[in-house]
Amino acid sequence: MKKWTGGTVILSLALVLILRYSLLQSSSSTTTATATFDTSAAAPKPHLRRIHRRRGHLLSSLSGLGDLFPPPNSTHETRSSLSSKLVWAHMRPFLARSDALAATAEGVREAAAAVRELLAALDDEVDPKKRNCPFSVDGAGSSLQIPCGFVEDSAVTLVGVPIARNGSSAFQIELIGSNVGSGDVDPPIVFHCNVSLDGDGPVIAENSWTAEREWGEWERCPASGSAAADSNIKVDGLVRCNEQLGESVVPENLTGSRDDDQKIVKRSKRSARLSVNFPFMEGHPFTATLWAGVEGFHMSVNGRHETSFAYRERLEPWSVTEVRVAGDLDLLSTVANGLPVSGDLDLVGDVELLKAPPILKRRILMLVGVFSTGNNFKRRMALRRSWMQYEAVRSGDVAVRFFTGLHKNKQVNLELWKEAQVYGDIQLMPFVDYYSLITLKTIAVCILGTRILPAKYIMKTDDDAFVRIDEVISSLKRSGSNGLLYGLIAFESLPERDKDNKWFISPEEWPDDSYPPWAHGPGYIISRDVAKFIVQGHQERSLQLFKLEDVAMGIWIQEYNYTGQAINYINDDRFHNTGCESDYVLAHYQSPRLLLCLWEMLQREHQPICCE
Repeated sequence: MKKWTGGTVILSLALVLILRYSLLQSSSSTTTATATFDTSAAAPKPHLRRIHRRRGHLLSSLSGLGDLFPPPNSTHETRSSLSSKLVWAHMRPFLARSDALAATAEGVREAAAAVRELLAALDDEVDPKKRNCPFSVDGAGSSLQIPCGFVEDSAVTLVGVPIARNGSSAFQIELIGSNVGSGDVDPPIVFHCNVSLDGDGPVIAENSWTAEREWGEWERCPASGSAAADSNIKVDGLVRCNEQLGESVVPENLTGSRDDDQKIVKRSKRSARLSVNFPFMEGHPFTATLWAGVEGFHMSVNGRHETSFAYRERLEPWSVTEVRVAGDLDLLSTVANGLPVSGDLDLVGDVELLKAPPILKRRILMLVGVFSTGNNFKRRMALRRSWMQYEAVRSGDVAVRFFTGLHKNKQVNLELWKEAQVYGDIQLMPFVDYYSLITLKTIAVCILGTRILPAKYIMKTDDDAFVRIDEVISSLKRSGSNGLLYGLIAFESLPERDKDNKWFISPEEWPDDSYPPWAHGPGYIISRDVAKFIVQGHQERSLQLFKLEDVAMGIWIQEYNYTGQAINYINDDRFHNTGCESDYVLAHYQSPRLLLCLWEMLQREHQPICCE
C-alpha cells in the first residue's frame, strides 16, 4: 500500500511538472507570436519589453473643467448639447490626469474661454448671409486683421521700400496669435521676422515669442559658424536659408547708370559686405510673400525663396489673428489670401447628399475618424464630396466623423458649430486644437467606435488624405478581426533626440533606443478588441499618454500583446504618407482640389490614378 501511494505521488508530481512546462511554452509562444500579412515583404517580429511606469492619478481641480463639463441639467449643459459632443463627457478623465500631455492644461483653459465666447455669440443675432471668413483681406496700414486664421497655403504679401532713419535701417514683420483666455497677457508672436541692413552685413533673423517661454532660439540668414550647417535643414523640402553670395556693389538706378548720391555711397561703405543677392536694399522696392506650409512658414522675396521657419510647439498657423509691420519701411500695401472660407449653405445646394447618413445597425463595419482643425472648412467639404460618397459610407456600413478641437477664434468656432449642426459628422473635442494633443483624439475615436457607434474596425486618418474605402474593406476581409494593426508599418524606428525637431522625444518620455512597431498616422486601422483595450487602459490610467499619436498606438498595442493576445501586423505599402502614387489605397498631402480630382478620376477611369 505504501509503495503504491509513493508511486502515485511521484506520478502526480511528474504530471504537474509536464503540465506547467506546457503552459509556459504556450504562454511564451502566444506573447511573441506575430501574425503578419505583408503586401511587400515578410516583416520582422518586434522586440517586446514592458515599460514600467508609475501610475498617474486624477487631479482634484483643473482650470476650465467646470465650464467644459457643467453639472447635468444646467442651463449651460442644455444650451450646448448636440450630437457633435457624443464623446465630450467621456474625455474628462483623460484631461485631469496628473500625467497628462504637456499642453493639456493650456488647451483646456483656452477651450473654456472659447466655449464662453461661443455661447455668447450664439445668443447674438447673426446675419446668415454675411461672409465672416473671407478668402482674402487687404490694407495699407501697419496692422492687418486675419478673420479666421491661416491654413496650409494661406499667404500674406507685402509691397514696401526699406528706408534709412538716423543712419540705420531695420524693419519687422510679425504674425500675432490669439490670447483667448489669457487675460491681460500679451498675445503670442507666432512668427517674427527682423530684417536688418546695418552692422557687419545684412541679416534676416526669425523667431517666436510667448509670455510663458519668452523668445525662442533665433534663426539667422545668412547663418555663420555652427549655425551654418543648420541652414541646410529642410522645411517642407525647402532650406531654412537661401545662400547669399556676391561682392559689395553700389546699386544702380532705374536708368542703369551708377548712382553717385552721397547717401548711397555712405550706405555702401557702412554695409561693406552687402551682397547683390540679398533680397532687401535701402531705397529699392520689394514684394515679399510669407506663406504657410505643412511644416513651417516660408518667405519669398521678388519671386525667390529666401527663408523657411519650422512651426514652434503650440504656435500653429491656424491661431494667427493679425499681421503687424513696423520699423524703417515705407509700406505700400498688404494683402492676405488663401484664407479659410466657411461653407455658404445658400450655395451648396445638395446639402442632403452631403449629410452624414443615419446609422441603422447596432454594429457597423467600420468607423473612420478624420482628424481636422476648426478652420479647415474646405478640406472637410472636399472629403464630403469625394471619398465620403462611397456606397459603403452612404449606406451607413461605414461611418465617417471629423474629430475637431476648439479654435481660439470666436468666428471660427461659430462657423464650425453651424457646420456641425448641418452635416452631423463633426465630433468636437473639449480642448484647443494643439498638435501635441492629437493623441487625445485617438482615444476619442476609440471611445466612439466601441461605446457609442460600435464598429468591427476603427480607422484613423487626416483631412488631407484620400482613402479608397472599397479597397480598405476588401483588404479587411482577408485580415481577421482580432489584434489588428493595418497600415504602413514602421518595424524599426528610433526616437528623435534633437530638441529642435518637431518629433523630439526626451529619454524621460521614452527611455528605449527604439519604438515598437507602429503605423504611420495618415491612415491605419485597428480591430475592435484593440480599441476596447485602449479605452479601458486609459480609464484605469495603466497606459502611457504619448504625444506622437501614431507611435502611441504602437506602444499601446505592444501592451495589449503583454496580456497574452497575438498581434496581427498587416503592412501595406499602398498607404502613401507623403503624397500619391498609382495603385494607392491612401494618398496623403492632397489639397481640396486634388481630393476632388482623385474622386473624379476614380469615377471616370475606374482605377487609382494620381492627379499631380
